[in-house]
Amino acid sequence: MARPALSREEVLDTAAALVRAHGPDGLTMRGLAAALGTAVTSIYWHVGNRESLLDALAERTVTDLGAIRPHGEDPAERIASVAHALRRALRERPHLVAMVHERGLTERMFLPAHRALVREAHAAGLRGERAAELVRAVAFQVVGYVLVERNRERAPVQSPADQELWDAETADADPPLARALAAPVEADRLFAASVRALVTGLLAGATAPAAGDIGDKPDTGDGSVGRGPYSQ
Repeated sequence: MARPALSREEVLDTAAALVRAHGPDGLTMRGLAAALGTAVTSIYWHVGNRESLLDALAERTVTDLGAIRPHGEDPAERIASVAHALRRALRERPHLVAMVHERGLTERMFLPAHRALVREAHAAGLRGERAAELVRAVAFQVVGYVLVERNRERAPVQSPADQELWDAETADADPPLARALAAPVEADRLFAASVRALVTGLLAGATAPAAGDIGDKPDTGDGSVGRGPYSQ
């Protein structure tokens, strides 16, 4: 049976899967052709050479992260939802995100999430420097947390381990604390707690704007915010 006609999207999907599994260095045109069951010349026809292919993968990663949309009943919930969605997106595609960074597209990749955070900061009543502080603090929290997670996952076995470190004096003074610190880190729970505390602190004292203000403008889906300073 003849193979169905190859499409550009199929090439990019397969290439992205190879990068996720083996990193950019594991993506070769011959390996990609083998995975697709086609000739290398066919891949060149659809996406050009390897550098063009990597550029296309980087651009698609930028687009994928632009699909993040907030959800929740109030600005605090929606800000937290952006943080959780951004963390998932970064963890799902670390090699692709690294490619984006190497091509100088990091700020553009994060821009849609930043704009979503701006809308929610405005909806909560924050303006100017306080709104900017919220956007950057949440973004730094997410990126920093993901980097720590990845470093912990790739770290060699530690000796002494946490269980050995948190006994003796700490166990005598506060046994539940010693047991908790000796237990494995619950990364999802810890991230949720840290984001909740961060957002609560940043929104403290904020006053929601009156109906019709910029914060109440509907999400147009293109990153624009009415006629405010973040419009394009």
